[in-house]
Amino acid sequence: MSLEAIYAAVLDGNAPAAKAQTQIALDAGESAESILNTACIPAMSEVGSLFEMGEKFVPEMLISARAMNASMELLKPLLAAAGVEQIGTVVVGTVAGDLHDIGKNLVAMMMEGAGFKIIDLGTDVPPAQFVDSMKTDKPDIIAMSALLTTTTKSISSTIQALEEAGVRGEVKIMVGGAPVTQDFADHVGADGFAPDASSAARRAKELLAIA
Repeated sequence: MSLEAIYAAVLDGNAPAAKAQTQIALDAGESAESILNTACIPAMSEVGSLFEMGEKFVPEMLISARAMNASMELLKPLLAAAGVEQIGTVVVGTVAGDLHDIGKNLVAMMMEGAGFKIIDLGTDVPPAQFVDSMKTDKPDIIAMSALLTTTTKSISSTIQALEEAGVRGEVKIMVGGAPVTQDFADHVGADGFAPDASSAARRAKELLAIA
């Protein structure tokens, strides 16, 4: 059965197999929504669980996420055409002054794997760009990362900019990155903190009260 094969390919990080098996499933009449919800998302959830148990590591999470993306290349146009709604919209970005993106990219992949629509603003994102994204993209969550102690102040500046723009109350804010802690998140007034990409996806669902 191709759904099981897609699940296995994503779990194993086999992108060519994930794409090929997705095409086989589509050709057999399987819906894009079914493939997403019964193969891709459960496989990435399993990857996250294995990571948290110490049985998978960051490089393995990345190759699994890339395998899911290979499947999603085929599924996204079909999901959009069918009007399938994602569970929420998340804007991700590394804050001003910081050019690190591996952690951000992994968080974006894991969140997409959990069913969220992702809008990636990239790195070195100024506060004003996050504010503009609030107005144009209307996200449910803004997820900011900082990988340098010196750039954590940009998280605080961004939250302040959202408050001054009058949109802070319309969005949940998540923060993360090597120097970021729960105490820091509490101090700057963020709604959530996650120490890694797997828990970030789960925390995002908790913030939006999604089972």
